[in-house]
Amino acid sequence: MPLQRDNCGAASSLGGPHAMSAAVVPATTTTFEIANPPVSRPTATPLVRPTLRGRFLWVGDEKFYVRGVTYGPFRPGRDGAEYPDAARVAQDFEDMVAAGINAIRTYNVPPIWLLDAAQRAKLRVMVGLPWEQHVTFLDDSRTARAIEERVREGVRKCGGHPAVLCYAVGNEIPAGIVRWLGRRRVESFIEKLYRVAKAEDPEGLVTFVNFPTTEFLELPFLDFFCFNVYLESRDAFEAYLARLQTLAGNRPLLFAEIGLDSRRNGEKAQADSLEWQVRKAFAGGCAGAFVFSWTDEWHRGGCEIEDWDFGLTRRDRSPKLALDTMRRVFAEVPFPSNTNWPRISVIVCTYNGSRKWLAECFHHLKRIS
Repeated sequence: MPLQRDNCGAASSLGGPHAMSAAVVPATTTTFEIANPPVSRPTATPLVRPTLRGRFLWVGDEKFYVRGVTYGPFRPGRDGAEYPDAARVAQDFEDMVAAGINAIRTYNVPPIWLLDAAQRAKLRVMVGLPWEQHVTFLDDSRTARAIEERVREGVRKCGGHPAVLCYAVGNEIPAGIVRWLGRRRVESFIEKLYRVAKAEDPEGLVTFVNFPTTEFLELPFLDFFCFNVYLESRDAFEAYLARLQTLAGNRPLLFAEIGLDSRRNGEKAQADSLEWQVRKAFAGGCAGAFVFSWTDEWHRGGCEIEDWDFGLTRRDRSPKLALDTMRRVFAEVPFPSNTNWPRISVIVCTYNGSRKWLAECFHHLKRIS
C-alpha cells in the first residue's frame, strides 16, 4: 500500500512507492500451426476455484489472468464491516465487470454477503488477513498466538467460498521490524500463518504480499509470489520485474499493487502510467496485476484519506480517464487480438515408434497452447 498513517497527520511512503539415439529407421515428423493462446474472459459459468500450474493460475482448463483492482478499506458501517452498503458494492462490481476487471483485492476479511455479490458478478476476491505487522509482534508470545488465531478465524469465515481467489497472510512488514526480530524468525512465522490458513482451507491458495525493502525474505512455501511495486520509471519497472521473476522461480508472479496518484501527477499522467505498467507486467510474464485502487475513497487509521487520489474513479464514483484506459488495456492483455502470431514447427522424432504411440503424441501436441 503506498500510504501509511499512524494518525490523521502527515503521510509517509512505505517504499516502492514472481538423449536421442542414432536413427536407424527414418524419423517420423509432422508440422502444424499452433492456434492463438486462449485468454480468460468473463463468462456466465459458475465460479470454479483456481489452481496452480507452473507459473500461472488456472480455472479448470483455462489459464486465468488476474485483471484486478484493490477495494477499500472504507469507513466501517453500522455492522462494523469496512465496506459500503450492499447496493453500492453491487454497483461497484457491475462497473468493474464492465471495465474488464475480474478480481478485487481486499485488505480485511469480507463479509459473506460481499463474497456472494462477487460470485454473482463473476469476480474473484483476494482476501487480506490483517494483523499487527507494524509492531514487534514476536516479542510477546501472546501477540503471536492472537495473530495466528485471527488468521485462522478469517479463513474460517470465508468457508472455502467459490469467489475466493486466494488469501494473503500478511502485507508489507516494515524492514525495520524484520531486522529487529530477525529474518529467519519472521520467515518462520509467515510459514506458520501459511500452514494455519491451509489447515482451514486446504484447497485455497495462500500468499504473502511483500515489497521491495524486504525482498530478502525467503518464502519458498508460498503458493505464488506477490509484490507491491510503485515505480514511475518504465526502465526501472521493467528491470525490477525481471528481478522479481528471478526471485519467484517457477511460481506465478502477481503484482498486488501498482498505481499512481492523480492528485500530484494529474489524471492524464495516471492513465498513461497505468497503461504501460499493466502492459509491461503481462508482457513480462506476470500471472496478473491489481491496480491500486478502484476509487479515491479510502479510510485508514480512523481517518478519511483525502490527500491521495489513486483511484480509477473519484470518491463519488465518477470515472477518471484511467478507467477508460484500463477498460481498453484489460481487453487486450496479455495478448492483443490483432497480434500476428508467428508459425512454428513441431518435429517429433521416433526410433521404432508405433503408430499408437505417435497418434497419442500428436493428439496431445495439438492441445498445447
